[in-house]
Amino acid sequence: MGDLSDTRDQDRTMDTQTHSKADLLLRILRNPFVTIAVLYVSLYYVNFAGLAYMLMLAKGPVMPLLTGVMTTANLLLVYCAYAYFVERRPVSEFALPHMGRELGIGLLLGFGLMTTCVLIAMAAGIYRLEGLDSMQNLLPTGVALALPFFEEMVFRGIVFRLVQQKYGSWVAFVISSLVFGAVHATNEGETFAGVAAIAFVYGPMLAAPFMLTRRLWMSIGLHGAWNYTMGKVYDIPISGTPGEGLFKATFEGPELLTGGSAGMEGSVIAFVVGIAATVLMLIIAVRSGNIVPSPSNRGITRPT
Repeated sequence: MGDLSDTRDQDRTMDTQTHSKADLLLRILRNPFVTIAVLYVSLYYVNFAGLAYMLMLAKGPVMPLLTGVMTTANLLLVYCAYAYFVERRPVSEFALPHMGRELGIGLLLGFGLMTTCVLIAMAAGIYRLEGLDSMQNLLPTGVALALPFFEEMVFRGIVFRLVQQKYGSWVAFVISSLVFGAVHATNEGETFAGVAAIAFVYGPMLAAPFMLTRRLWMSIGLHGAWNYTMGKVYDIPISGTPGEGLFKATFEGPELLTGGSAGMEGSVIAFVVGIAATVLMLIIAVRSGNIVPSPSNRGITRPT
Protein backbone atom coordinates (compact mmCIF):
# COMPACT_ATOMS: atom_id res chain seq x y z
CA MET A 1 0.00 0.00 0.00
CA GLY A 2 2.86 2.31 0.86
CA ASP A 3 4.63 1.55 -2.46
CA LEU A 4 1.48 2.43 -4.42
CA SER A 5 1.14 5.73 -2.57
CA ASP A 6 4.78 6.56 -3.18
CA THR A 7 4.37 5.84 -6.91
CA ARG A 8 1.37 8.15 -7.14
CA ASP A 9 3.29 10.89 -5.35
CA GLN A 10 6.19 10.48 -7.78
CA ASP A 11 3.82 10.64 -10.76
CA ARG A 12 2.22 13.81 -9.43
CA THR A 13 5.67 15.33 -8.86
CA MET A 14 6.75 14.47 -12.42
CA ASP A 15 3.51 15.88 -13.85
CA THR A 16 4.03 19.09 -11.88
CA GLN A 17 7.60 19.40 -13.12
CA THR A 18 6.52 18.73 -16.71
CA HIS A 19 3.78 21.35 -16.50
CA SER A 20 6.19 23.84 -14.93
CA LYS A 21 8.70 23.36 -17.76
CA ALA A 22 5.95 23.67 -20.37
CA ASP A 23 4.63 26.84 -18.74
CA LEU A 24 8.14 28.30 -18.61
CA LEU A 25 8.70 27.52 -22.30
CA LEU A 26 5.36 29.12 -23.22
CA ARG A 27 6.21 32.24 -21.19
CA ILE A 28 9.54 32.51 -23.04
CA LEU A 29 7.93 32.01 -26.46
CA ARG A 30 5.25 34.60 -25.67
CA ASN A 31 7.84 37.28 -25.02
CA PRO A 32 7.36 39.82 -27.86
CA PHE A 33 11.02 39.80 -28.88
CA VAL A 34 11.15 36.00 -28.87
CA THR A 35 7.89 35.81 -30.83
CA ILE A 36 9.24 38.19 -33.46
CA ALA A 37 12.51 36.24 -33.75
CA VAL A 38 10.98 32.74 -33.82
CA LEU A 39 8.18 33.60 -36.24
CA TYR A 40 10.45 35.61 -38.54
CA VAL A 41 12.98 32.77 -38.80
CA SER A 42 10.22 30.17 -39.28
CA LEU A 43 8.36 32.15 -41.93
CA TYR A 44 11.59 33.17 -43.66
CA TYR A 45 12.63 29.50 -43.89
CA VAL A 46 9.28 28.49 -45.39
CA ASN A 47 9.38 31.35 -47.91
CA PHE A 48 13.05 30.75 -48.78
CA ALA A 49 12.47 27.01 -49.26
CA GLY A 50 9.56 27.72 -51.59
CA LEU A 51 11.58 30.28 -53.55
CA ALA A 52 14.53 27.88 -53.85
CA TYR A 53 12.25 25.13 -55.17
CA MET A 54 10.70 27.54 -57.69
CA LEU A 55 14.10 28.62 -59.00
CA MET A 56 15.75 25.21 -59.14
CA LEU A 57 13.07 22.57 -59.72
CA ALA A 58 9.73 24.09 -60.70
CA LYS A 59 9.74 24.34 -64.49
CA GLY A 60 7.25 25.96 -66.87
CA PRO A 61 4.64 28.61 -66.05
CA VAL A 62 2.32 26.42 -63.94
CA MET A 63 4.60 24.62 -61.46
CA PRO A 64 6.12 27.82 -59.99
CA LEU A 65 2.59 29.15 -59.44
CA LEU A 66 1.51 25.93 -57.72
CA THR A 67 4.66 26.12 -55.61
CA GLY A 68 3.68 29.66 -54.65
CA VAL A 69 0.24 28.42 -53.58
CA MET A 70 1.79 25.69 -51.42
CA THR A 71 4.32 28.14 -49.97
CA THR A 72 1.51 30.54 -49.04
CA ALA A 73 -0.46 27.70 -47.43
CA ASN A 74 2.59 26.70 -45.37
CA LEU A 75 3.17 30.31 -44.31
CA LEU A 76 -0.42 30.53 -43.08
CA LEU A 77 -0.09 27.18 -41.30
CA VAL A 78 3.02 28.24 -39.39
CA TYR A 79 1.61 31.65 -38.50
CA CYS A 80 -1.78 30.37 -37.33
CA ALA A 81 -0.29 27.39 -35.47
CA TYR A 82 1.96 29.70 -33.44
CA ALA A 83 -0.98 31.96 -32.63
CA TYR A 84 -3.16 29.01 -31.58
CA PHE A 85 -0.69 26.81 -29.68
CA VAL A 86 1.74 29.38 -28.26
CA GLU A 87 0.02 32.75 -28.05
CA ARG A 88 -3.34 31.08 -27.33
CA ARG A 89 -5.32 33.70 -29.20
CA PRO A 90 -7.76 33.82 -32.12
CA VAL A 91 -6.10 34.83 -35.38
CA SER A 92 -8.43 37.79 -35.91
CA GLU A 93 -6.08 39.37 -38.47
CA PHE A 94 -7.01 36.52 -40.84
CA ALA A 95 -10.75 36.48 -40.06
CA LEU A 96 -12.37 34.66 -42.99
CA PRO A 97 -15.73 36.54 -43.05
CA HIS A 98 -13.86 39.70 -44.09
CA MET A 99 -11.45 38.08 -46.56
CA GLY A 100 -13.29 38.54 -49.87
CA ARG A 101 -14.31 42.17 -49.41
CA GLU A 102 -11.05 43.47 -47.92
CA LEU A 103 -8.78 41.46 -50.22
CA GLY A 104 -10.76 42.73 -53.20
CA ILE A 105 -10.53 46.36 -52.02
CA GLY A 106 -6.78 45.96 -51.55
CA LEU A 107 -6.33 44.50 -55.04
CA LEU A 108 -8.31 47.30 -56.65
CA LEU A 109 -6.46 49.91 -54.61
CA GLY A 110 -3.04 48.53 -55.58
CA PHE A 111 -3.96 48.42 -59.27
CA GLY A 112 -5.53 51.88 -59.16
CA LEU A 113 -2.66 53.57 -57.35
CA MET A 114 0.03 52.15 -59.64
CA THR A 115 -2.03 52.96 -62.73
CA THR A 116 -2.37 56.52 -61.45
CA CYS A 117 1.43 56.72 -61.15
CA VAL A 118 1.85 55.46 -64.72
CA LEU A 119 -0.72 57.91 -66.12
CA ILE A 120 1.10 60.80 -64.43
CA ALA A 121 4.41 59.53 -65.84
CA MET A 122 2.84 59.30 -69.32
CA ALA A 123 1.54 62.86 -69.02
CA ALA A 124 5.07 63.97 -68.05
CA GLY A 125 6.48 62.21 -71.13
CA ILE A 126 8.78 59.85 -69.22
CA TYR A 127 6.75 56.64 -69.64
CA ARG A 128 6.07 55.72 -73.26
CA LEU A 129 4.17 52.68 -74.51
CA GLU A 130 5.77 50.88 -77.45
CA GLY A 131 3.32 48.03 -77.91
CA LEU A 132 2.28 44.74 -76.37
CA ASP A 133 4.52 41.95 -75.19
CA SER A 134 3.43 38.36 -74.51
CA MET A 135 0.09 37.77 -72.75
CA GLN A 136 1.93 35.05 -70.83
CA ASN A 137 3.69 37.80 -68.89
CA LEU A 138 0.41 38.42 -67.08
CA LEU A 139 0.55 34.99 -65.45
CA PRO A 140 1.50 35.69 -61.82
CA THR A 141 4.61 34.01 -60.50
CA GLY A 142 4.79 31.97 -57.31
CA VAL A 143 6.95 34.70 -55.79
CA ALA A 144 4.32 37.33 -56.57
CA LEU A 145 1.74 35.23 -54.72
CA ALA A 146 3.75 34.21 -51.66
CA LEU A 147 5.80 37.36 -51.06
CA PRO A 148 2.91 39.69 -50.05
CA PHE A 149 1.69 37.09 -47.55
CA PHE A 150 5.19 36.61 -46.12
CA GLU A 151 5.99 40.30 -45.78
CA GLU A 152 2.58 41.31 -44.43
CA MET A 153 2.67 38.53 -41.83
CA VAL A 154 6.13 39.59 -40.70
CA PHE A 155 5.95 43.39 -40.79
CA ARG A 156 2.29 44.02 -40.01
CA GLY A 157 1.02 40.77 -38.48
CA ILE A 158 4.02 40.33 -36.17
CA VAL A 159 6.10 43.52 -35.79
CA PHE A 160 3.24 46.03 -36.01
CA ARG A 161 0.82 43.97 -33.89
CA LEU A 162 3.25 43.28 -31.05
CA VAL A 163 4.65 46.81 -30.93
CA GLN A 164 1.08 48.15 -30.97
CA GLN A 165 0.16 46.03 -27.96
CA LYS A 166 3.04 47.55 -26.02
CA TYR A 167 3.25 51.13 -27.28
CA GLY A 168 0.13 51.87 -29.33
CA SER A 169 -0.67 52.22 -33.02
CA TRP A 170 1.42 55.27 -33.88
CA VAL A 171 4.68 53.88 -32.50
CA ALA A 172 3.96 50.57 -34.26
CA PHE A 173 3.24 52.52 -37.45
CA VAL A 174 6.69 54.13 -37.36
CA ILE A 175 8.76 51.14 -36.21
CA SER A 176 7.21 48.59 -38.58
CA SER A 177 7.72 50.97 -41.52
CA LEU A 178 11.38 51.61 -40.67
CA VAL A 179 12.07 47.89 -40.29
CA PHE A 180 10.28 47.23 -43.59
CA GLY A 181 12.53 49.73 -45.36
CA ALA A 182 15.74 48.48 -43.73
CA VAL A 183 15.11 44.88 -44.85
CA HIS A 184 14.77 45.99 -48.48
CA ALA A 185 18.21 47.66 -48.42
CA THR A 186 19.78 44.33 -49.47
CA ASN A 187 17.79 44.14 -52.74
CA GLU A 188 20.00 44.15 -55.83
CA GLY A 189 19.68 47.43 -57.70
CA GLU A 190 18.00 49.18 -54.78
CA THR A 191 19.04 52.77 -54.15
CA PHE A 192 19.12 54.91 -51.02
CA ALA A 193 16.13 56.82 -52.36
CA GLY A 194 14.30 53.55 -52.94
CA VAL A 195 14.99 52.29 -49.41
CA ALA A 196 13.95 55.63 -47.93
CA ALA A 197 10.77 55.52 -50.00
CA ILE A 198 9.93 52.01 -48.77
CA ALA A 199 10.50 53.09 -45.17
CA PHE A 200 8.73 56.46 -45.28
CA VAL A 201 6.12 55.98 -48.02
CA TYR A 202 5.31 52.35 -48.80
CA GLY A 203 5.74 50.93 -45.30
CA PRO A 204 3.18 53.46 -44.02
CA MET A 205 0.99 52.84 -47.09
CA LEU A 206 0.82 49.11 -46.24
CA ALA A 207 0.47 49.66 -42.49
CA ALA A 208 -2.48 52.05 -42.90
CA PRO A 209 -4.92 49.32 -44.10
CA PHE A 210 -4.00 47.21 -41.07
CA MET A 211 -4.71 50.18 -38.80
CA LEU A 212 -7.98 50.74 -40.64
CA THR A 213 -9.29 47.16 -40.57
CA ARG A 214 -7.12 45.42 -37.91
CA ARG A 215 -6.82 42.61 -40.44
CA LEU A 216 -4.18 41.70 -43.03
CA TRP A 217 -6.35 41.03 -46.07
CA MET A 218 -6.44 44.59 -47.41
CA SER A 219 -2.68 45.07 -46.90
CA ILE A 220 -1.95 41.78 -48.69
CA GLY A 221 -4.19 42.74 -51.61
CA LEU A 222 -2.67 46.23 -51.90
CA HIS A 223 0.88 44.88 -51.63
CA GLY A 224 0.35 42.14 -54.19
CA ALA A 225 -1.54 44.27 -56.73
CA TRP A 226 0.91 47.19 -56.44
CA ASN A 227 3.87 44.90 -57.26
CA TYR A 228 1.99 42.88 -59.89
CA THR A 229 0.68 45.93 -61.74
CA MET A 230 4.09 47.60 -61.67
CA GLY A 231 6.08 44.64 -63.00
CA LYS A 232 3.66 42.29 -64.80
CA VAL A 233 1.48 44.93 -66.44
CA TYR A 234 3.57 48.09 -66.94
CA ASP A 235 7.06 46.52 -67.19
CA ILE A 236 8.60 48.69 -64.44
CA PRO A 237 11.34 47.46 -62.05
CA ILE A 238 10.08 46.32 -58.61
CA SER A 239 12.37 47.40 -55.76
CA GLY A 240 15.37 47.18 -58.09
CA THR A 241 14.27 43.93 -59.80
CA PRO A 242 13.52 44.31 -63.55
CA GLY A 243 9.88 43.87 -64.55
CA GLU A 244 8.50 41.78 -67.44
CA GLY A 245 5.05 43.06 -68.27
CA LEU A 246 2.20 42.97 -70.73
CA PHE A 247 3.26 46.29 -72.27
CA LYS A 248 6.55 47.08 -73.93
CA ALA A 249 7.54 50.47 -72.64
CA THR A 250 10.39 52.87 -72.02
CA PHE A 251 10.66 54.66 -68.70
CA GLU A 252 13.31 57.33 -69.11
CA GLY A 253 13.88 60.81 -67.76
CA PRO A 254 15.20 62.60 -64.66
CA GLU A 255 15.93 60.16 -61.84
CA LEU A 256 13.73 62.25 -59.57
CA LEU A 257 10.77 61.25 -61.73
CA THR A 258 11.80 57.72 -62.80
CA GLY A 259 13.38 56.53 -59.57
CA GLY A 260 16.50 55.31 -61.38
CA SER A 261 17.29 51.61 -60.91
CA ALA A 262 14.71 51.45 -58.08
CA GLY A 263 11.96 52.07 -60.61
CA MET A 264 8.67 53.80 -59.95
CA GLU A 265 8.97 53.20 -56.19
CA GLY A 266 11.94 55.55 -56.10
CA SER A 267 10.18 58.37 -57.97
CA VAL A 268 8.57 61.50 -56.58
CA ILE A 269 5.42 60.56 -58.54
CA ALA A 270 4.88 57.41 -56.50
CA PHE A 271 5.84 59.27 -53.32
CA VAL A 272 3.01 61.74 -53.78
CA VAL A 273 0.45 59.09 -54.77
CA GLY A 274 1.45 56.76 -51.93
CA ILE A 275 1.46 59.49 -49.28
CA ALA A 276 -1.95 60.77 -50.42
CA ALA A 277 -3.45 57.28 -50.19
CA THR A 278 -1.86 56.72 -46.77
CA VAL A 279 -3.15 59.99 -45.33
CA LEU A 280 -6.66 59.23 -46.56
CA MET A 281 -6.66 55.74 -45.00
CA LEU A 282 -5.27 57.07 -41.72
CA ILE A 283 -7.99 59.72 -41.54
CA ILE A 284 -10.62 57.02 -42.00
CA ALA A 285 -8.90 54.83 -39.38
CA VAL A 286 -8.87 57.66 -36.83
CA ARG A 287 -12.52 58.52 -37.49
CA SER A 288 -13.44 54.84 -37.19
CA GLY A 289 -11.87 54.66 -33.73
CA ASN A 290 -9.45 51.89 -34.75
CA ILE A 291 -6.31 53.54 -33.37
CA VAL A 292 -4.87 51.79 -30.30
CA PRO A 293 -3.62 54.49 -27.89
CA SER A 294 -0.25 54.44 -26.17
CA PRO A 295 -0.20 52.99 -22.61
CA SER A 296 -0.09 56.48 -21.09
CA ASN A 297 -3.34 57.41 -22.83
CA ARG A 298 -5.25 54.19 -22.28
CA GLY A 299 -8.23 54.52 -20.05
CA ILE A 300 -8.47 58.25 -20.70
CA THR A 301 -11.82 59.26 -22.10
CA ARG A 302 -12.17 62.31 -24.28
CA PRO A 303 -14.65 64.96 -23.23
CA THR A 304 -17.76 65.09 -25.40
